Amino acid sequence: MPDSVRARPQIRKLPPDVVNRIAAGEVVERPAAAVKELAENALDAGARRIDIAIEAGGLKRITIEDDGCGMSGDDLLLALDRHATSKLVPGTDGRVDLLNIHTMGFRGEALPSIASVSRMSIISRAAGEEAAEVFVEAGRIDGPRPAAFTGRGETGTRIEVRDLFHATPARLKFMKGERSETMAVTDAVKRLAMANPQVAFSLESNGRNILRYAAEAEGDAGRLARLGAIMGREFRENAVAIDAEREGVRLTGFAGLPTLNRGNAQMQYLFVNGRPVKDRLLVGVIRAAYQDFLARDRHPMAALFVDLDPEFVDVNVHPAKTEVRFRDAGNIRGLMIGALRHSLADAGHRASTTVAGFALGKARPEGAPTGALFQSGPQAYAQRPIYPAPPSPVQGGMAEAPSAYTPHLAPSARFEPEAARPPQDFPLGVARAQLHETYIVAQTADGIVIVDQHAAHERLVYEDMKRQMAAGGVRRQALLIPDIVELTEDEAARVLERADELAELGLEIEAFGAGAICIRATPALFGEMDTAGLIRDLADDFAEYDAGLALKERFEEVMGNMACRGSVRAGRRLNAEEMNALLRQMEATPHSGQCNHGRPTYVELKLADVERLFGRRG
Repeated sequence: MPDSVRARPQIRKLPPDVVNRIAAGEVVERPAAAVKELAENALDAGARRIDIAIEAGGLKRITIEDDGCGMSGDDLLLALDRHATSKLVPGTDGRVDLLNIHTMGFRGEALPSIASVSRMSIISRAAGEEAAEVFVEAGRIDGPRPAAFTGRGETGTRIEVRDLFHATPARLKFMKGERSETMAVTDAVKRLAMANPQVAFSLESNGRNILRYAAEAEGDAGRLARLGAIMGREFRENAVAIDAEREGVRLTGFAGLPTLNRGNAQMQYLFVNGRPVKDRLLVGVIRAAYQDFLARDRHPMAALFVDLDPEFVDVNVHPAKTEVRFRDAGNIRGLMIGALRHSLADAGHRASTTVAGFALGKARPEGAPTGALFQSGPQAYAQRPIYPAPPSPVQGGMAEAPSAYTPHLAPSARFEPEAARPPQDFPLGVARAQLHETYIVAQTADGIVIVDQHAAHERLVYEDMKRQMAAGGVRRQALLIPDIVELTEDEAARVLERADELAELGLEIEAFGAGAICIRATPALFGEMDTAGLIRDLADDFAEYDAGLALKERFEEVMGNMACRGSVRAGRRLNAEEMNALLRQMEATPHSGQCNHGRPTYVELKLADVERLFGRRG
């Protein structure tokens, strides 16, 4: 036989234990995955209490006990067979609809896969049945046999997994330290607890209590209480409710005010039909909804719950079921962004209470400083208009502001003298003083408000510019010589698919051969700009987030800079009428509680907190 002719390889069927170990490698990559799978089974069994205990990060021992419906001895044996499940019921024609999934776990792989790489024991009791127990080691089953069930309810299941991956020692080499594995288990349990507030959860590590959540009542109040227990009291106090529906898809949950933000996106959670998932769609949605309020390196807190017909979402994308694929991702994204923006607008001028808490934490009641700290009253200042003239053409390649730009509060506006009106008539109170020609001090019904006049007015001007741009459209400037941008064919196709959407924002593009884009016009507001860099950023955004965030963020940046130049500066003296005008405008303008970068525009201190600073309260 010539050397060039190779023997035909023989196709062999793998032994069952090898098949189970391969499945275990896909489904159970670490102890946290085993905890997640077993806890999901408990939830599908109707459990109202799930107690979890681990040792050595879960590698030495995992114990999960629930008060669900339980299993009989025969059910125990069947559950340890691969692809045996109670969660997929054949229809009248004998077929199983894999797109109509209403449970957490459904493949029937988790239990036998975990058992194939560990030493497992299961004790379970179903209603009207005697308790039964089975032992499994490296896939070999011993039992079932009668056992004593000591669960919290009359029915339930207790699963103990020891020496995870002892049958696959190579896998152990890739495990992280005990602390990292424990943190991963804790995160998995927290996500399940957030999705199921009506279920009590507890987690112990090496005999030490890690977390304990009592069962909450049904409804938004119970969900927010559970979210607050996990994400913190600050989130519970500064979250806005989300509730919207479109084309059979409902979005609920809570999102934090922009002034409550973090340095990373770890406090952003997404749940689809009660299933905690990690989806890059969420990152793009949150970024798009908050791009008006936060700098790019700051991230808001949110927990969003999407409920839709199971036929419109594929939960079988990932073996561990941590990713999903929507049939109409555009509808989901539009619903989420619209709902978030609407809820943030409904919050009005509200800023997070953490701002006041931080201020109080920095305050030190060590004696009052001497000297005049502030000037107050209308007699201290000459009458000056609060607003400067509209911005003139600016340097650096930016075009002038839209011609329709006129601030809402004109210098000639007259207000009722509010010094004589009670502060409780206004959420932000009545102006009493100006500190260092920068901060306005107002008295409210139960405290004081300190306003950063420049940041507050910057936000008001910015919102006014947005309204005018929305009403008048985006002006364009045609390029004398069109710019040609070279991309890959895939990148060019992604951008050209959104040509109509980009045209609404003033960016006119068209195809210019394979992998190239011709730019005919750009938004007039931008002036001279790096069009090639913008197009490449858009291509990346469409690939990663399914949205052209770069162009919208450029708009926010330019308008934000113009609003900054057109707003009241720090060091500007204001009279009482002007200060009160600014407060009333803030109350009437959504998002006025934070500047364009997510910083607060005012701090509210309750009278009780001020009294504590002076020792008048305990």
